[in-house]
Amino acid sequence: MKFYMYKREYGMEQPYWGGPLKLRLPFVHYPMEWADFIQGAILSVVPMGIIAAMTKYLGIPFGIAITMVIINNFLYLLHTTFGDPAVAGWITAGIPLYIGYLLQFPFGPVRLKALIAFQLVVGLIFLVLGAFGIAKKVVAIVPASIKSGILLGAGLASIIRIFKPGSFFTEMPITLSVSILFSFFMLFSRRALRLREQYGIFRWIAQYGIAPAFVVGYIVGLITKEVKPPVVHWGLVHWDISGMITKVSALGVGFPSIDLMIKGIPLAIMAYILAFGDILILESLVDACNRERPDENVVFSANRTHIITAIRNIVEAIFLPFLSLAGPQWTGGEALVVNRFINSSPEEEPTYWGGATALFWGMSIALCLAIIVTVCKPALKVGFALTLAIQGWLCCYLAMEMLENNIQRGISGVMGSIIAAKPGSALGLAAGIVMFLAIEFMKNGVSPIKEKLTNNAKGSPKEESSKGEDGDH
Repeated sequence: MKFYMYKREYGMEQPYWGGPLKLRLPFVHYPMEWADFIQGAILSVVPMGIIAAMTKYLGIPFGIAITMVIINNFLYLLHTTFGDPAVAGWITAGIPLYIGYLLQFPFGPVRLKALIAFQLVVGLIFLVLGAFGIAKKVVAIVPASIKSGILLGAGLASIIRIFKPGSFFTEMPITLSVSILFSFFMLFSRRALRLREQYGIFRWIAQYGIAPAFVVGYIVGLITKEVKPPVVHWGLVHWDISGMITKVSALGVGFPSIDLMIKGIPLAIMAYILAFGDILILESLVDACNRERPDENVVFSANRTHIITAIRNIVEAIFLPFLSLAGPQWTGGEALVVNRFINSSPEEEPTYWGGATALFWGMSIALCLAIIVTVCKPALKVGFALTLAIQGWLCCYLAMEMLENNIQRGISGVMGSIIAAKPGSALGLAAGIVMFLAIEFMKNGVSPIKEKLTNNAKGSPKEESSKGEDGDH
């Protein structure tokens, strides 16, 4: 028997308190789904991957970095607690671009200020577009060749970051070769897809995304001695809040200048475009929930997603500037929650919100356990390299998939190469815009932007996948 107080009528939205930001609490508005809780605990290795980059490129000590990761993880719960069905995450695809941008600044407080400024700008973009409800219109007029160029640049930069001299592959070539190949096979291979259809063990392994490849890499690393054995500690992780405030936050290192914020605008625009793709995936997954489980109306609002994502980015920029940024959706986690929900009966899983929230309760609590953190610590570079490799694959193939002709492919290829060569600079974005205007714009006498605006006016998709939203768009 699953305990929770507020029930719903068939086909209606799960009860909540409040208005556009709909407050739902565990055991009051939904039961805790322990299967998702356990999955989240297992996947706690994923968010720790960013610690390797925070330590290497920002000089943040491990104790402060793990504190920041835990707080960031709890902030994901803002979405599902306040009515947004997003299983939130990073803006992962752009991580190598953010690193390349930050490396232009001197190591230390100046580099941290550059990150603070950049993340503040990202937060403001989400806030403005969400508050005015114009996100889809703005993104719709961005040409496919430019969107593809940004994705391709992020993908190339991800792969370059792994294999460039002196980077992760130089330190652990055997470990990364095996773990990356294993992850690609499990996630993208047609043969693995057939094996998942035939054998339950392959389905079970595949559902954990990056985690099995991390375990394989860890074991190989221990055998080859490319990864050091862990020094295990018990108890709870110490939260170094005072160190975070004095050594990392804007309150300690100082607020950035307007000049730094202006410099971050081109990269912030690229980060937003990358993140908007995640919002579209989220919307389609929520639609699948409503089709497959008509007993519950799961309401999605892109504006609400934008506003909560903006709050996370602005809060983090001030108190814990986060290298991977605060993104609107984590596709792997969202797919886990959605698949379990649509394949369960109303008796087995009464509401979507129990699983979506439990995943992060499990992950966040697991991150507070010293045994998990200390066991994973020696292989954090493996986790980060796997994250970059998978994002590189996804960005490259999505970039190619959205192109229709050789002119677009040429613009995307050149733009992406410039972005990968000079991450974070305005040159790549400017080159894409200039090439589009000079070569593609008004092709065959028709403006692509005018076509898009006309098509949107004729019949744009609804922002709400609901049967009765509360008018917040």
